[in-house]
Amino acid sequence: MAPSIRLSPAARSLFDEPLAIAVQGLGPRQQVTLRTSLRDETGELFQASALYQAGDDGELDLARCPALPGGSFSGLEPMGLLWALQPQKPFWRLVKRDVQSPFLLQLEVFEGHGERPGRLLAQAQHERAFLRDGVQRVPVREGRIRATLFLPTGSGPFPGIIDLYGTGGGLPEYRACLLANHGFAVLALAFYSYEDLPKGMKEFHLEYFEEAVNYMLQHTQVKGPGIGLLGHSKGGDLCVSMASFLKGITATALINGSVANVGAVLHYKDIIIPPLGINPKRIKVGKSGIADIIDALNSPLEGPDQQSFIPLEKAECCFLFIVGQDDHNWKSEFFAVEGSKRLQAHGKEKPEIVCYPGAGHYIEPPFFPMCAASMHLLFGKPVMWGGEPKAHCEAQIDAWQQIQAFFHKHLTGKLSGTSSKL
Repeated sequence: MAPSIRLSPAARSLFDEPLAIAVQGLGPRQQVTLRTSLRDETGELFQASALYQAGDDGELDLARCPALPGGSFSGLEPMGLLWALQPQKPFWRLVKRDVQSPFLLQLEVFEGHGERPGRLLAQAQHERAFLRDGVQRVPVREGRIRATLFLPTGSGPFPGIIDLYGTGGGLPEYRACLLANHGFAVLALAFYSYEDLPKGMKEFHLEYFEEAVNYMLQHTQVKGPGIGLLGHSKGGDLCVSMASFLKGITATALINGSVANVGAVLHYKDIIIPPLGINPKRIKVGKSGIADIIDALNSPLEGPDQQSFIPLEKAECCFLFIVGQDDHNWKSEFFAVEGSKRLQAHGKEKPEIVCYPGAGHYIEPPFFPMCAASMHLLFGKPVMWGGEPKAHCEAQIDAWQQIQAFFHKHLTGKLSGTSSKL
C-alpha cells in the first residue's frame, strides 16, 4: 500500500493538546524525512524537519521511534515537529491574532535523508485550533475597558482570571482563550497600543485596571469572591501592582514577571511608582546584531531605584512565580526570590516559585515554538530572549499545568478563611 500519514486526533486538535503522528505503508527500515510547515496570519513561513527510519514492519510512530541526528531535533520527541518549528524570516515570533480561525499545519514525508528533499511519499493537513466548540468570545467595550472575555462551555459561574501580556501591546487573545477551554472565564485585557488606549508606554493608571477587576467581580458568569491575575513580562509587574493596591484579587500568577515597576510611571490615586532605572551601557550587542539586555535594568534594592519596588506585601492573595532560568530579558529568578523575601519579611505566605532551567523569556502555552530572539519595541532592536528549544518546550507544558492547578486551587472556593465581603 502507498505510504500515508496517520494523525490522532485526525483532522483538528486544540493548539495546547498533543498530536500523535505516525506514517504507515513504508518499506522495512526505510529512511525518510518528515517536514512540517505552518504559515502565520501575515504569511510568514515556519518549518521543522526530522530524519527517521521506519521499523521492520514499515511503520513509523513518532511516539516510539527516535529522530536521527541531522534534522531540527533528534531523539524520541513525539511533538518535535511542532515545537521545533522555526521562522524562515529572522527575528519573527509565532503569535495567533485571530483565535477564531485555526493554524493550518502541513505534514510531508520525503524519501531519504538527502540535503534536498527526495520524492514526496505522503502528505496531510491538520488544523490546530484555539477555541473549543461552545466557548464564547465576547468583545468588551465597557467604560474605558478594551478587552475580550472568553466564557467556557457549560453553565457557570466559572473561576475568573484577567490575562495580561507585555510590551508588545495590542490585545493578544490566544492564551486567554486556551485557558478558557479548561473551564476559566478569562478576560484578555489590552492596556496600550490598541484602539483608543494610549499609543505609548509612558505612564499607566491603575484605575483602568481596577475597572476591569470590577467588571469581572460583577459579572454573573464569574464565580466570586475574588478573581485571579495572570501576567507575562510587563504584564507580570502590572499584575503585582493590581494585587498590591486593588480589592478582589485572590491569586496572582506571573510568567517571568518583575516585582519592580518597569518601563512606565505607575499612578494610583495619589500614589506614584517610578519605573526602574535602565543603564544602556550594560547592553551587550554581539556580532549578529542581537542585543543581550539582561543586565540593563538597575537593581530595585539600591538607592532611588528602591522606589520602583512594588509593595506586594499589601496584597491579600497567593502568588505563583513561573521562572525561566535562562530568561535574557531580565532577571526573573532574582525578582521572584526578592518578592518572596519581601512577602515573608512582612509575615505573608511564601509564594510558589517554579523554576525551569533552559527556559527563556517567552514561556507560552504548550507547543508554541521557542522564540530565541525578536524585535523589542522599547529597545528598537532584536534582543535575545534565551532558552534551549527542548527544555523550553518541556517548561511550557509543565508551566501550563502548574498555572491551571494554582488557579483551580485558589479560585474554586476551597479556600479557608476567605472573606466574601470584598
